[in-house]
Amino acid sequence: MTPDEFRKTGHELIELIAAYREQVEDMPVRSRSEVGDILQLLPESPPQQSELPETVVEDVKQSIIPGMTHWQHPSFFAYFPANSDLSSVLGDLLSSGLGQLGLNWQSSPPLTEMEQRMCQWLQQMLGLSDAWQGVIQDTASTASLIALLSARERASEHAQVRNGLRDAPELMVYCSSQAHSSIEKAALLAGFGRNQVRLCEVNTDFSIDTADLQKNIEADVAAGKKPCAIVGCTGTTATTAMDNLQQLARLSEEYQCWLHVDGAMAGSAMLLPEMRHLWDGVEWADSVVFNPHKWLGVVFDCSVYFVRDKEHLVRVMSTNPSYLQTAADGQAPNYRDWGIPLGRRFRAMKIWWLLRCEGVECLQKRLRRDINNARWLEQQIAAHPEWSLLAPVALQTVCVVHRPPGLSSDKVDSHTLAWCEAVNASGAAMLTPALLNGRWMVRISVGSLTTERAHVERLWQTLLEYTAKR
Repeated sequence: MTPDEFRKTGHELIELIAAYREQVEDMPVRSRSEVGDILQLLPESPPQQSELPETVVEDVKQSIIPGMTHWQHPSFFAYFPANSDLSSVLGDLLSSGLGQLGLNWQSSPPLTEMEQRMCQWLQQMLGLSDAWQGVIQDTASTASLIALLSARERASEHAQVRNGLRDAPELMVYCSSQAHSSIEKAALLAGFGRNQVRLCEVNTDFSIDTADLQKNIEADVAAGKKPCAIVGCTGTTATTAMDNLQQLARLSEEYQCWLHVDGAMAGSAMLLPEMRHLWDGVEWADSVVFNPHKWLGVVFDCSVYFVRDKEHLVRVMSTNPSYLQTAADGQAPNYRDWGIPLGRRFRAMKIWWLLRCEGVECLQKRLRRDINNARWLEQQIAAHPEWSLLAPVALQTVCVVHRPPGLSSDKVDSHTLAWCEAVNASGAAMLTPALLNGRWMVRISVGSLTTERAHVERLWQTLLEYTAKR
């Protein structure tokens, strides 16, 4: 494709994206495709000859967009917010178009130095002290893996440079039973066995029970095992529960554990000074992760990992082949040594565009709007005799169950799944069912870019309508 062809088609794609965002509210939120529908629209073999870009654009309109689930819809209340602000979309486009690859500082000085600055900006916005240094990863799953790798090496006195974990004591990882599944996956990938991961009990608000955590640690120490890492949650996936980081910090110091804080979604709320009490104690952690690509509005994928001592990263991740050595080594960070991949995308560009085009105050206003809308919904549910709240509404996630009069307890689960599926199938909204204490409930996650009070009010009426039909 020539620059002229790119220019022409690029204008068409920008118009397509803009029109999609203008029209998305009129579309059913969840895809109505059946498995294999999209596959049938895609030829089984690649084209042997070039096709006109206009033809490809038309196929996007006819074959791709109609089959999508619309994460940018104002009535998308499923999973978590995955906002892609259009300013960040422009940053992502520019990042791809400039074609930069970060192997070291010399390979792209702007890539490295903008990443430095954007991590500093975000650090300030979250209220973190200057003791932290940040690096951009792809997802929180990768960041948590890096945290556990670093914890493993610190606890084993860097066994990787000797015989690996073969001669090390049995290392243990601790988190709550409500921690994200990526924590267990990260532990397995980092070389811990399933029996080396302790899923601790939770309190009535679904935060980790630190008494049970300490009991597990003491039992492991008595059995000759070595505590390695504690993972605390600032916002669990199911209910946005907030672990007591001060208590976790005390235990991590007492037992010399790495303390990693998973604030993937809820970390964005720390832009609001009035919410920072939710992670009191974070300054005693060893590492923190939050995802600007969730609630904040940066285009996926973009996860920021903060660490108090970067040498724990560099010592574990560093490779220094001759063909990557430059005169700038030691003067600027080589981010290839701060994570798993060698090459790096220019992810900082999409943060830069969002923050410059929106500004901190605008982002704070939107987050407060979402929290207030969730609290409005909380009040409606609390006042209705057939509805129950199953967890505190710490931020923007509301966990509910509907129990109509006369419905036996053993049928509530099937009723919950039925009305949730009916709402999703209708296209009016999209919600996520989840298990909590072994029973099904429905998570309502408020936080899409364009979700206003009217959309939340409409959702409440939709819930009343579809539960009345069951």
